[in-house]
Amino acid sequence: MTKMRTVDAIVAILKKEGATEAFGLPGAAINPFYSAMRNDGGIRHTLARHVEGASHMADGYTRAAPGNIGICVGTSGPAGTDMITGLYAAIADSVPILCITGQAPVAKLHKEDFQAVDIASIAKPVTKMAVTVLEPGQIPGTFARAFHEMRTGRPGPVLIDLPLDVQLAEIEFDIDLYEPLPVAKPAATRAQAERALDMLFASEHPVIVAGGGVINANASEKLVELAEVLDVPVIPTLMGWGAIPDDHPLMAGMVGLQTSHRYGNESFLASDFVLGIGNRWANRHTGSLDKYTEGRTFVHIDIEPTQIGRVFSPDLGIVSDADAALSVLLEVAKERKEKFSVPDYGVWAKECIQRKGQLQRKTHFTEVPIKPQRVYEEMNSAFGQDVTFVSTIGLSQIAGGQFLHVYGPRKWINAGQAGPLGWTGPAALGVVRGKPGETVVALSGDYDFQFMIEELAVGAQFNLPYIHVVVNNSYLGLIRQSQRGFKMEQNVSLAFDNINSPETQGYGVDHIKVVEGLGCKAVRVTDPDKLQDAFSEANSLAQEHQVPVVVEVILEKVTNISMGTELDNVVEFEELAARGVDAPTAIALLD
Repeated sequence: MTKMRTVDAIVAILKKEGATEAFGLPGAAINPFYSAMRNDGGIRHTLARHVEGASHMADGYTRAAPGNIGICVGTSGPAGTDMITGLYAAIADSVPILCITGQAPVAKLHKEDFQAVDIASIAKPVTKMAVTVLEPGQIPGTFARAFHEMRTGRPGPVLIDLPLDVQLAEIEFDIDLYEPLPVAKPAATRAQAERALDMLFASEHPVIVAGGGVINANASEKLVELAEVLDVPVIPTLMGWGAIPDDHPLMAGMVGLQTSHRYGNESFLASDFVLGIGNRWANRHTGSLDKYTEGRTFVHIDIEPTQIGRVFSPDLGIVSDADAALSVLLEVAKERKEKFSVPDYGVWAKECIQRKGQLQRKTHFTEVPIKPQRVYEEMNSAFGQDVTFVSTIGLSQIAGGQFLHVYGPRKWINAGQAGPLGWTGPAALGVVRGKPGETVVALSGDYDFQFMIEELAVGAQFNLPYIHVVVNNSYLGLIRQSQRGFKMEQNVSLAFDNINSPETQGYGVDHIKVVEGLGCKAVRVTDPDKLQDAFSEANSLAQEHQVPVVVEVILEKVTNISMGTELDNVVEFEELAARGVDAPTAIALLD
């Protein structure tokens, strides 16, 4: 066996496990690990400006492509606590990231040493595993278990805390004898698939609800094939958006109180059977459970056993990886199709298609200041089908969910459940690392953009080009809209007269100056007819300079985006599309 420092063993393990993309900040208590990365050269490291930003970069990198596991690295104490929001965002959406923190020496853990904190205890509620390694000899086994936890069952993040003396200790280790632990995934049985299809075939208006688990399992093609074999419409959740392309005839639209389509809600309300695969029944998707479940039979398939029945009890629950479940469902469905024992759902599917051509929201507004709907219309036109969108929360994300189009898995990357402000920018940088050479477009409101804005400098330093569309209404728009119920508008305005930038005309922060000061490029748009030119210019600037390019769109200050409290009472604040020219980039032109 070869004697080596534990940190050198860790780097060798990371490479063998296929995790070679790190984001972080060095510090005294983690410097031994940095020395190991430097000596080996096999781990690419991106220096962040904030450790929370580094955790979101690791998150974005993981989400960008199948099999990716991003690494976030920081020193002890505040660096570890800065990672907590990133860990929360990752576990909420079933995303595996590995956070590695430095720590005070073992003998000083109870002595309130400088920047020493029990980060493992703090991180436990937002990780699948969080541990401080006290014995050097446990390093290989701890990292093996970490990767096993991240990949087994419902994926999720792990934090490993490394005391300084444990990092510097030497152990006997041979990487050639290290093997990743086998990952077992539960699989639906044929009997379960038979029963699920029996229940589906007993219905007249079935739908398939596809969640993020379908994308995590890389099972989108099988989902689409099953839908086509059965001729059953598919409703993706926000996390499952892209599992079936938006322009597929069986894509019935998204359902929900906010990020939903009018036609999606109407088709769901007309359904009588729901096959949920890899979804959580999130409350922004369901609204009240009485309305959501009324008159419908449910089959729920999820990789996590305790997810079945967590929100409501289905008529049949199946614990299975989405890919495994779709494989056996396809097998049974094809056999029955050959025997002509599959009901004809063609009329029902066409009804859902017809709703697309009848229930559209208007996007083609010509007003100045610009209405947000027009921005998304122009984004559809400018970026086409090969774009990957990145967003997190706010009216910008909600409107994006209503008006943008997604044409494949991992082309909509969104912090769906946690929705932390500031996630979008650093996550987009991670996505660029995971999708080199591809078109990445981030979407933020001005408040989300101002959180972690310093991470733009990372994109400039490391040449990570993407386009960041900032819809600026100088408001906390979603909170302002939610305050309507309280008949108030309290502490939600970001507007002020900028004494250094009168050209901002009362919108406050001069994003152009800030962006340029961070080494990036920026374009400001005030006329809706100039949006296409701005997006084209941004693309050219990103290609030429290989840095992030911000397109700031000055919006009307007060905008209310469609949303409601139930699937059947979503409030439409703007006039609806009556003709094709009202929504020229809609997924289906108006009849």
